[in-house]
Amino acid sequence: MLSGEKILVTGASGLVGLQVARFLAAENEVWGLARFANAEQRAGAINSTAGSRDDVDNTGIHAVPCDLESGDFSQVPDDFTYVLHLAHTRRGLNDFVGAVQVNAVGAGHLLHHCRKAKGALVVSSTAVYSPPADVFQPAKEDGDIGRAFAPWAPTSPVSKVSLEAVARFCAEAFNLPVALMRLNTVYGPMGGLPIMDMDTVAGGGVVNTFADPYPHTPIHIDDMCHQLEALLEAASTPANIINWCGDDVVTQRQWCEYAGTLSGQPVNLAVHPIPGAPDGNVSDNQKRLSLTGPARHRFKEAFEAIYRERRGG
Repeated sequence: MLSGEKILVTGASGLVGLQVARFLAAENEVWGLARFANAEQRAGAINSTAGSRDDVDNTGIHAVPCDLESGDFSQVPDDFTYVLHLAHTRRGLNDFVGAVQVNAVGAGHLLHHCRKAKGALVVSSTAVYSPPADVFQPAKEDGDIGRAFAPWAPTSPVSKVSLEAVARFCAEAFNLPVALMRLNTVYGPMGGLPIMDMDTVAGGGVVNTFADPYPHTPIHIDDMCHQLEALLEAASTPANIINWCGDDVVTQRQWCEYAGTLSGQPVNLAVHPIPGAPDGNVSDNQKRLSLTGPARHRFKEAFEAIYRERRGG
């Protein structure tokens, strides 16, 4: 486990960033950077689960208000030993320019500001991968990118491809070792898509999706945290591109059926196909496996444990 480091975590108020920052803060000096939007702004955001500044301050993390869109890091220290860049914005179809400004240009300014660091972990997404003909075909790091459409976050594929280009440039221009992580579906006690669906099924609701089956390679937040040290050690110049995923392939229908079995509720899955949307989200885990070893959590057992923790039984 990392210890004694001064670490900047961006997106520190987010679903994943807050968990990562809290984990690292146990043994390190952690600064959490976020826009810290007010309640009204958070409510109006696309698919936002952002917390407040108090959520960050109360964990012992140094909260740093900063908007990546402005590129102004004058209030942010520049002597971090490691940078974990998880911040991103999801914008609507009318704001691709804004999404690129935050997710790509803003990331470039951040990495330039923190270029003295020993390494940076930059989080991209499997949304960059072009949809395969076979939905169960694992996407490899050297696979085709740029031809996907993500209906839940329409600007993400474009802005994440842009982010990757900027991060790769920064690694080489600033001699800054970078681990460029293509993140799959995240889940844990704090939430994530599988847990949202769990709660919907257990509550007798309808799970809306645009594909069936819809396979993923989900990763538990605890695995993400415990893999950080190995992944930062793998940061390099040029940037090292790595799929960040779990070790199990599971479909959305399967995890809904797990929830149905646990809760005794029927599974109501409503499929609404969207042209151009990927029907699968399976990542090849071999490169990550060679760096971190096997995941600590197998999906079904972890899913059941989260169910018992959240709902009892």
